[in-house]
Amino acid sequence: MSPLDRVLLKVRQMVSRGVVLLVNDALKMQEMQLKIMADDTMDGVERFQNYGYTSVPHAGSEAIALTVNGDKSHTVVIVVDDRRYRLKGLKAGEVAMYDDQGQKIVLKRDQILVEAPKVVVQSDDISLGGEGGPKVARVGDLVAVGSGSSAGNWPIVSGSDKVTAS
Repeated sequence: MSPLDRVLLKVRQMVSRGVVLLVNDALKMQEMQLKIMADDTMDGVERFQNYGYTSVPHAGSEAIALTVNGDKSHTVVIVVDDRRYRLKGLKAGEVAMYDDQGQKIVLKRDQILVEAPKVVVQSDDISLGGEGGPKVARVGDLVAVGSGSSAGNWPIVSGSDKVTAS
């Protein structure tokens, strides 16, 4: 093989399309096993993700991999997608996070839509509708009630089945 042919081969191998076989999410940098071509399986391929966002793709997801400096032993994954679960039908400018179960957070043009069978918010300070709004009491909280002979602190004994706080 001539030197020019070797260079051309490295250039052609710089970008690869593959299928995810396995994911190891226990490391500082997630690693994958990829099937690049019919007979080429690569182990320990690092996957770069955007800061603040992470996921563990299913086997069968599709990946784009780059070989750093044309060195096949230093291949990294730069993007993974899964056409089986991709959320479709967004309008231009809309953004979404979604999973394979149909749960999603969609930043729509006029609202934020959250769809999930259950949503848990863990915080000591929650403001619904903006800062400084009216206080919301929870079941078991003592609340000041009225004036006169019924005045005093009385416990709330029942509440919503749909909105809970702990």
